[in-house]
Amino acid sequence: MTHYDYLIIGGGMTATAAVSGIRQQDETGRIGLITAEPEPPYDRPPLSKQLWTGRKTLDAIYHALPSEVEVHVGRTAQQLDPAQKQVLDDRGHRFTYNKLLLATGSSPRRLPFGPDNVIYFRTVKDYRCLRRLAKSHNRFAVIGGGFIGSEIAAALAQQGKQVTLIFPEAGIGSRLFPADLSNFLNDYYRQKGVDVQNESSVSHIAGSRTDLAVTLDDDWVHRVVGVHGVVAGIGVTPNTRLAKAAGLEVGNGICVNEKLQTSNSHIFAAGDVANYPDALLGTHRRVEHEDAANAMGQTAGRIMAGAAETYDYSPMFYSDLFDLGYEAVGELDSRMETVSAWQEPYQKGIIAYHENGRVRGILLWNVWDKVDAARQLIASNRTVSATDLKGYLS
Repeated sequence: MTHYDYLIIGGGMTATAAVSGIRQQDETGRIGLITAEPEPPYDRPPLSKQLWTGRKTLDAIYHALPSEVEVHVGRTAQQLDPAQKQVLDDRGHRFTYNKLLLATGSSPRRLPFGPDNVIYFRTVKDYRCLRRLAKSHNRFAVIGGGFIGSEIAAALAQQGKQVTLIFPEAGIGSRLFPADLSNFLNDYYRQKGVDVQNESSVSHIAGSRTDLAVTLDDDWVHRVVGVHGVVAGIGVTPNTRLAKAAGLEVGNGICVNEKLQTSNSHIFAAGDVANYPDALLGTHRRVEHEDAANAMGQTAGRIMAGAAETYDYSPMFYSDLFDLGYEAVGELDSRMETVSAWQEPYQKGIIAYHENGRVRGILLWNVWDKVDAARQLIASNRTVSATDLKGYLS
């Protein structure tokens, strides 16, 4: 049995940030970290972004934790006993703690069919696998028109690969973007050489190794695409099993308060898995992005180590799509009413998302260094006009 003052379950960006937060408050407390991955902690966003464009190297994505932090890689936490403050891992080892952080993240959703070599892109192992395939093969199918699908399709196309992007919605990013912007992205990707199959679904994948046949259904018409590799980015599910089995409150993630405490005051949750109160928006939400992982992890670490503070940060998120990019803050939902201001249509502009007469989210399309201003617009608790937005385009 091993005891820690602070035990962290999870080995991603949230866990790394939590270590930093703890050390800001407590320089000597014993820290243990359990991660199911065989790798030490690393940044995930570059796996579908900067690693493909050469702006970052694989070595650079790994985090250097303080030497005194004890990292248990390739270990899975199987049972959590809050009453005994105890965690049992898959090797039968027991860990006890004073404070526990659940930074268990999320897992990719999987298709109900297909061979084992479909890549559900999430980890550095997935990146290495796809990178190896792309070095010697040319044809790829990417399933999903959201964050991962759009980024991986762009990354592969920029490597000169033949990419078929398949998704059931009308346009790329259609759950986030207004219809006109989403439809523009369809055409933009086609101009970049991507075979965009919108309003299509995959009904079957057959084959093995690098000889795969992907069956598309489009208005009851079946079409088979032959590819060397298949990548699926069809969403994720928060890893709440451990918390739920331990009797903690769970609902679209692990429910936490403004101090990032779960229903047990000695257990905290942060990152992808945490359903937290967003002070800016006045609602509970769960966010699966880098800024949330880093900010929430660091705050959780400080609070665990005794800091008298709350988590009142509303995170931003971003993406790179060929030569286009964006930053955003708040809630982006294409079902909301939107107001747009473009300096150049679909090349540089700002979109405000409204609900019940107030702005809830801001999309900064190829507009940079305006995230704080966007937060102020959301905090204004009013309707934002196109005239208001144009002032931020200069």
